[in-house]
Amino acid sequence: MARGRLRIYLGAAPGVGKTYAMLQEGRRLRSLGAEVVIGLVEPHGRRPTAALAEGLETVDRRTLVHRGVPLTEMDLDAVLARRPQVALVDELAHTNVPGSRHTKRWQDVEELLAAGIDVVTTLNVQHLESLNDVVRQITGVTQHETLPDEVARRADQIELVDLLPETLRRRLVHGDIYPADRVEAALTHYFRLGNLTALRELALLWLADRVEEGLQRYRAEHGITAPWETRERIMVGLTGGPEGETLIRRAARITARTPGSELLALHVVPGDGLTHGDPTALSAQRGLVESLGGSYHQTTGEDIPQALLRFAEAENVTQIVLGASRRGRLSLLLRAGVGQRTIRDSGPIDVHIVTHEAAAGTFASRPPRPARGAGPARRRSALAAAALLLPALTLVLTAARGSLGLPGALVLYMLVVVLTALVGGRGPALLTAVAASLLADYYFTLPLHSIDVARTVDIVVLIVFLAAAWLVGTAAGAAARHTRQAVRATSEARALSRMAVAMMHGQDLPALLEQVRENFSLASVSLLERAPEPGPEPRWYVVASTGDRPPERPWDADVEAPVDDRLTLAARGRGLSGDDLRLLTACAAQLGIAHAHGRLTRHVAETDTLAAAERTRAALLLAAGHDLRAPLGAAEAALGRLSDLVRAGGPGGQGGPDGEAAHLLSSASASVRRAGALVTDLDDLSRLHAGALDLYLRPVDLGEALTAALDDLGPGGHGIVLRLPPHLPDVIADAALLTRVLTTLAADALRHSPPDAPPTLTAETLPDRLTVRIADGAIGAPANGGAVTDRPGDSLPLRLSRDLTEAMGGALDTTTTTGHGFAVTLTLPTTAGRPAPAPDHQGRGT
Repeated sequence: MARGRLRIYLGAAPGVGKTYAMLQEGRRLRSLGAEVVIGLVEPHGRRPTAALAEGLETVDRRTLVHRGVPLTEMDLDAVLARRPQVALVDELAHTNVPGSRHTKRWQDVEELLAAGIDVVTTLNVQHLESLNDVVRQITGVTQHETLPDEVARRADQIELVDLLPETLRRRLVHGDIYPADRVEAALTHYFRLGNLTALRELALLWLADRVEEGLQRYRAEHGITAPWETRERIMVGLTGGPEGETLIRRAARITARTPGSELLALHVVPGDGLTHGDPTALSAQRGLVESLGGSYHQTTGEDIPQALLRFAEAENVTQIVLGASRRGRLSLLLRAGVGQRTIRDSGPIDVHIVTHEAAAGTFASRPPRPARGAGPARRRSALAAAALLLPALTLVLTAARGSLGLPGALVLYMLVVVLTALVGGRGPALLTAVAASLLADYYFTLPLHSIDVARTVDIVVLIVFLAAAWLVGTAAGAAARHTRQAVRATSEARALSRMAVAMMHGQDLPALLEQVRENFSLASVSLLERAPEPGPEPRWYVVASTGDRPPERPWDADVEAPVDDRLTLAARGRGLSGDDLRLLTACAAQLGIAHAHGRLTRHVAETDTLAAAERTRAALLLAAGHDLRAPLGAAEAALGRLSDLVRAGGPGGQGGPDGEAAHLLSSASASVRRAGALVTDLDDLSRLHAGALDLYLRPVDLGEALTAALDDLGPGGHGIVLRLPPHLPDVIADAALLTRVLTTLAADALRHSPPDAPPTLTAETLPDRLTVRIADGAIGAPANGGAVTDRPGDSLPLRLSRDLTEAMGGALDTTTTTGHGFAVTLTLPTTAGRPAPAPDHQGRGT
C-alpha cells in the first residue's frame, strides 16, 4: 500500500488564514474529482471559515468525557473506515483528550498516511519543537502543544500562509480572529507588531531551510555534485594558523556584500597528521566566525583539498576562501600546495587565495620531514623528485669525475637516497638506491659506460652503498609507521575530547550527531534504539538524527557502529577505513553515554517534579487539616449542646425527647467525631511523610498494647474474638503508635462486621517476627449477612496504619476474600529468637 501524501499550511500566528486555505484546497481537490472529507476543522467562530466548510462531507466527531466535561475529537476509526482519498485535519500539533488512541493529533495523521490517505493540515510556527524557546523569548508565552520538527520535515508539501503584521492586526481589530472581549489584550500582548514581525521572520527562515533541504535531496537523488548558486555560500578554510582571523574577516566582507549569503568556516583534521592547528587559535577563530553570523564546522580527511571540496559539494558552497601557502618555493616545487590543488579540482566553485603576513617562506628553510603516512601521493612525489635529482646530479658529477671519483659520487648519491626516504619511505628509497648504484657503476667504475665492474673494491663499495640505503629506507619506513600510529591516536583522542567537551557543555544529541557527521564527512547519521517488545522483526526508533535522509533502520545504513544490544549508530555516505570505523565506534559509545545521561536527567527531573508535587500536596493537607480542626470542634460542641437540649425536652423544658431526632443527633455527632479523627489521621500522615513525626522504638509487650487498644475502643472492643498464644514475645515498636495502629484496625473491622459475626484478632509467632491478623466477621458469612462488599483497600486509616507500621520497621498487608470479608495482617520484628510453638489460646476481649 502506497503511503499517503502530507500537505501542511504553515502560519506565523493564529488568524493568518491557514484553515481557510486548507478548506479552499479541499474544495479545489473535490472539483477535480477527488473524494474529500473533513476529519476535523476548528473554525473558532469565524463565519467565513465555517461557510467554506459547508458542502464538504464531514465525519462526525467522537465524544470523550474528561473530568466530567464532554469533549469532542476526530473519530480516527470512522475516517479510516470511510477511507477517502483526502482528509482535512486541522491543527496538527493539537493534544488529544485523554482516553484517545494517540496522545497527539499528528500521530492520528501518521496512521491516516500509513493507510494511504492523503492529509491536508495546518500548523503554526510557534508549535515547532525547535522554535519553542525562541517563541517564548519573543512573546513571553510558553507553548505546551509542540510538534517534533521531523514530522513537519517529512511533509511532501509545506505552503506558507503569509500576512503582513499590520494586516493581521487589522483583522484582529475587526473581530475576524478573536471575540471583542479578547481583542484589546491580544493587541497589547501576543499580537504586538514586533512579536508578529519576529514570528513571520521565523516562519520564513524555517521554510527556507526546508526548501534548501528539498533542493539538497533532489541533487543527491539525481547525482548532481556541481553547486547550484541558488544562494551564495562562502566557505573559509582554517588551519589553526595565525592567518585564520584575516581569512575570516575577508570571507565575512564577501558575505556582507552579497545579500542572503551564508558564511561557513571549515577546519580539516588531516588523517596523516602533517599539520595540526593550535586548539587555542581554533577556539578563538570559531568564536570570531560565530560572532560574524557564520557557522563553524570540522571534518577529517586524508587529503585536505579533497576534504575541502567534498564538504563544499555537500553544503552547496559557491566560493572558497583560502590563505596563501606558508611553504617555501622548493617545497612547492616538490608538491603543489593546498590552494593550487583546490583550484585545480574546484570546478565551478570560485577559490579566493588571500595573502597574509604569515605567507611566503616561513618554512622554506626546513628540510623535508619524515613520511607520516604510506599514501601513494607521497610515494609518487618521492619518485618524481628522485627522477629529477638523479639525472641532474649525474651531469654535475660526470663533469667533476676526475676530482671526486666513485666514493665521492656515492656520498652525494646517498644524499638523494636519504631525501627520498624521508619523503616517500622505504620503497622509493630502495628504488632510488638501485638507480643510483647503476648510475655510479655506469659512469664512475671501470670500464666506463658499462655495467661491468673490473675491480673488486668497487664491487664492495657498491654493495655497502646498497646496504646503507636499505637501512636508511627501513628506518624511515618504521618511523613512518610509528608516526602514523601516534598521529592517529592523537587524532582519535582529539575527536573524542571534542565530543566529551560538547557533552559537558550540554549539547543535545542532534548537535553531537552533526559533529560526528562533519568529522567523518558523512551524508547523514542516526542514533537508533530497538524497541524492547519482542516481535517477528525488530522495530527500531530514531532517537536523534541529522543530515539528508537519515537511516531509520540499521540495514538502511552504509556504515553501522553498534553501541549495545539495543542502541546503534547508523550512517549514510562514504565508506570508512578500519581506523575511521574504530573511531566512529568510540564516538558511538560516547553518544550512548550521552543518551543514557539525558534519559537519567529527564528521569531525575520527573522525580524532582513528583517530589515537589508531593511536598506541595503534603503542605496543602497540613493546612487543610489545621483549618478543619476549628469548625469540626465547633460543630461537635454544637451537636453536644443540641443533644442535651433534646434530652431535656427542648429549650423551654416542654415535651419529651424525640426518638428520631435523638438518633439523628447521635449519628451526626459520631460523623463529626469520625471526621475529626480523619483530620487527625491526615495531619499525622502528612507529618510522617515530611519526617516530622517522632518515633521511639523499644521492646513493647503486645499484650499491653492490645489491652490499651481495646480500652480505647470502649464497649465495642469487648466483642472482638482474641486468639493469642500463651507466651507472646516483645515486639520492636513505638508503644503509642502501635496502640494507635491496633485501635484503628480493630475499629475498622468492627465497623464492617455483621452484628452476629464479630471480628477476630489472631497472633502468631514466627522466627524473629510476630504477625497479628485482624479479620472482620464478614469472612465466611453469607452474602446477605450485612457485610459491606465494596470495602476500600486503601482508605485513609489503612494507609496511615500501613505507613506507621513501615516506619516502625514492620509491614501491613490486606486480604479480600471473594465477594465478602476483609483481613489485615500486621507483621512486626521481635526481640525473641525462635520461641517454641504453643497451642492457640482463644477467648473474648475483656
